[in-house]
Amino acid sequence: MKNQSRAADAFWGGFYKFGSIVLFVALWQLSCAAGLAPETFVASPVTIVKTLGNYILDGSLWRHSSISLSRAFYGFLLSTLVAVPLGFLLGGWHKNFERIVGPLLIFLGQFNPFALFSIFLLLFGIGETSKIALIFWVAIWPILYNVSMGVKNVDPLLVKLARSMGLGRLGLLRKIVIPSSASFIFNGLRLAAATSFFMLIPAEMMGASKGLGWLIINAQINYQIPKLYAGTVTIVVFGVLIDAFFRLLERKIVAWRQPLNL
Repeated sequence: MKNQSRAADAFWGGFYKFGSIVLFVALWQLSCAAGLAPETFVASPVTIVKTLGNYILDGSLWRHSSISLSRAFYGFLLSTLVAVPLGFLLGGWHKNFERIVGPLLIFLGQFNPFALFSIFLLLFGIGETSKIALIFWVAIWPILYNVSMGVKNVDPLLVKLARSMGLGRLGLLRKIVIPSSASFIFNGLRLAAATSFFMLIPAEMMGASKGLGWLIINAQINYQIPKLYAGTVTIVVFGVLIDAFFRLLERKIVAWRQPLNL
């Protein structure tokens, strides 16, 4: 009985989770087949799958994806290396830093990345540096704000207790602050990873000749509708996979924060 109940729960859980997506895709396909959504503007799911299959077979999808993934990875990595230490300092780990640098970082965080296109091109040219710099710019803020918020939300009683037991600043950081703010840190990393990947389209507008963003823009210019939708769907799939990866990583590393299944 318990096994049947668990199977039923798993079935309905999957139904509620993916049923709306399946229904949406089915309605999309039926609308295209009935002519309600003309394929001169909207590619049907079947056409998109066929286009993706052709790109997979000729290897072009992997070439464009690998280039885009490398750009997103380097931008995300640089933003993590910079934003995590800054987030701890901004969260109150160093009061003078928070008072002096905090307002400047908040001000810089309000800059729209699309408005910075020309500046990035002037500073870094049209090569890889400008693309990675743009991804770095949009990815740094979710990490910075989430890490600083996580540090600020550490229970002050735990900090006082740790200090009363003679724990130094490094020990306090390692045993109290980082574990207490781990969920915030992972949330920032997850948002930054998704943002860095979705920023590929505008980033690859800057003099690119390869990548998923270039693939989409080139398809738009040449009015290749199936190619445009295929590139867009690929980016969405990568975004979902990246989000799922960070959620799984958080559950593995911060398992002690998860509710018990009784």
